[in-house]
Amino acid sequence: MSATIGIHGAVKAFGDNVVIDGVDLSLPSGSVTVILGPSGSGKSTLLRAINHLEPLDRGVVTVGGETIGVRLRTGRDGVPRYKELPERHILRQRSRIGFVFQHFNLFPHLTALENVAEGPIAAGVDRASARDRARVLLERVGLGDRADTRPRQFSGGQQQRVAIARALALEPSVVLLDEPTSALDPELVGEVLGVIRDLAESGTTLVIVTHEVAFAREVADHVVFLDYGRIVEQGPPAQLIDDPQHPRTRDFLSRVR
Repeated sequence: MSATIGIHGAVKAFGDNVVIDGVDLSLPSGSVTVILGPSGSGKSTLLRAINHLEPLDRGVVTVGGETIGVRLRTGRDGVPRYKELPERHILRQRSRIGFVFQHFNLFPHLTALENVAEGPIAAGVDRASARDRARVLLERVGLGDRADTRPRQFSGGQQQRVAIARALALEPSVVLLDEPTSALDPELVGEVLGVIRDLAESGTTLVIVTHEVAFAREVADHVVFLDYGRIVEQGPPAQLIDDPQHPRTRDFLSRVR
């Protein structure tokens, strides 16, 4: 089951540094969106704002029509304000939003199977069902025969595939991937992109931060170019990647192709 994503008037600053500056996006259910942009442009912060790992200063994010991390309250003065939800409520919302980190973040003392099953067990799924689901997901990412292996015995590409399986363990309606290949040796990139390619074809709503422009052209329905926290240009890959209209987009793509 996939879900829509809405980002409305998003603003986030760290001190005087505004890293997200008035971003508005509407991403349909089942779509694959790739966010491109130079380092420091706000890509990862925007991704983390979707599941409220990085609370916004202003604006709101919705997933499947539900406001994430905050609740709208209207004061006696009639001015709408957002109040932070209790942590347990935010954790419940995050269970619907899978997140694949740049640096894997696997538990080193757990096997691949245990890493994938840990989230569902913590969410109340019985252990046997969680482990059965974990085995299916490890098969899906091509590691069914390595279920009892610990992270240190995996290559970087294999660790990232386990991380993708873990992100799918709670059957999320949205999956966010933050530069999933940037920590990998070049010869390992292809195996991870293959798993993401299969995931994109499954109908799950995906938002991917990446520098892999050729991959973006292949899998994305929509590409967003972000610079200094603002959307400079967006559109289908045939438009934005092959025929960019903004000088800043053209300059960036000429450097990363």
